[in-house]
Amino acid sequence: MSVLSNHMPTAELQALDAAHHMHPFTTNDELAEKGARIITRAKGVFLTDSEGNEILDAMAGLWCVNIGYGRPEMAEVAARQMMELPYYNTFFMTTHVPAIALAQEIAKLAPEGLNHVFFAGSGSEANDTNIRMVRTYWAEKGKPAKSHIISRKNAYHGSSVGSGSLGGMAYMHAQGGLPIPGIHHINQPDWWAEGGDMTPEEFGLARAEELEAKILELGEDNVAAFIAEPIQGAGGVVIPPQTYWPEIQRICDAYEILLIADEVICGFGRTGNWFGSQTMGIRPHIMTIAKGLSSGYQPIGGSIVCDEVAQVIGATEFNHGYTYSGHPVAAAVALENLRILQEEKLVDRVRDVGGPALKAGLESLNDHPLVGGISIKGMMASIPLTPHKESRAKFATDAGTVGYMCRERCFANNLVMRHVGDRMIISPPLVIELDEIDLLISRAKKALDETYAQLKDQDLLKAAS
Repeated sequence: MSVLSNHMPTAELQALDAAHHMHPFTTNDELAEKGARIITRAKGVFLTDSEGNEILDAMAGLWCVNIGYGRPEMAEVAARQMMELPYYNTFFMTTHVPAIALAQEIAKLAPEGLNHVFFAGSGSEANDTNIRMVRTYWAEKGKPAKSHIISRKNAYHGSSVGSGSLGGMAYMHAQGGLPIPGIHHINQPDWWAEGGDMTPEEFGLARAEELEAKILELGEDNVAAFIAEPIQGAGGVVIPPQTYWPEIQRICDAYEILLIADEVICGFGRTGNWFGSQTMGIRPHIMTIAKGLSSGYQPIGGSIVCDEVAQVIGATEFNHGYTYSGHPVAAAVALENLRILQEEKLVDRVRDVGGPALKAGLESLNDHPLVGGISIKGMMASIPLTPHKESRAKFATDAGTVGYMCRERCFANNLVMRHVGDRMIISPPLVIELDEIDLLISRAKKALDETYAQLKDQDLLKAAS
């Protein structure tokens, strides 16, 4: 059996990693000098590194390990499927049982009218599918000019050429000639950072109305779809004001625009419902899924498609697909993941137990001098850091400097808490126990205290002018 031992010294593993492994979203030269953290095992909500440190993973990997690490049922299902049918494609008028069963189960869980699934290997692939699907849909309806797609600044929809274009991350668009033609971006509904003196309600309406303005600018007959995350994840857990989504829905309905809800992070229980669309009161035509679909145990994603769009696409040959669409092992593992989520009532637990406990714990940090306020929905939350709470001021240092310092103090205290600019974000496994939430909060407070002390020592507690 070919396997690299976990028991090699950390320095040797780091040297091998630096020599051959190119990391995503990383300056690899800097990482090579610092040395990557080597994760060797995981169980529940904890990771273990090559030095034996036990780390509380408050990010569930990359927002995805909803059922926690180390579930033997998942390994057993994967092994059984590998022995029975390790791979076959779904091209050439062929299918297999795991893909059939998973598509049926997803349709049962999805909101009414969303009964069809086009499988992919990731959320990025699924959003590439969505670009082609909505354009094909309108072309088949005799409106080929309806091809433009509107998204939001600071949104994240993947990192392939198509999905990276849908996303609104300027630093991603700066590399590789993005965005591709026909993709447009309006401002995000981030009241804390951009709301100024407006009330959240006023701001939510104003940002939603930008969609209508963009549709009118482009021409209603040219706009195919609007895509958005119910709650922006990688953008910093941006929870829109309550006025935002009802107005977005009204505009999409009024102008006959397809609404795509990117549920890659929000889906499968993270917000206290099966899907973020249910939490935020959205009626999408297409939902993008991945991450929590398999809790990260296998790479799989997809698009859940409404009856109307599926009927139109089904009447033509949709010249699109992936070698691993509906991969039998990934599909079997995802199906087992959905069984665990249902039998252990984890979605209800997020809504009734874990979510409220995490909210109470995080809100206990509101008095900390660095914390500008807590935003939380279910099991995803953000902690914006500020030198001046009342004005929601930014730091005078470059954006992200303070967030990075806090992230490093989290790591030093065996806590994975991510930073987006100067905003700390949390998304723990849905199975996190109450005493583990207490531990998360205590380690987060220690990291904040140490960051505050470091800022004072370096005279960095200054607001931008």
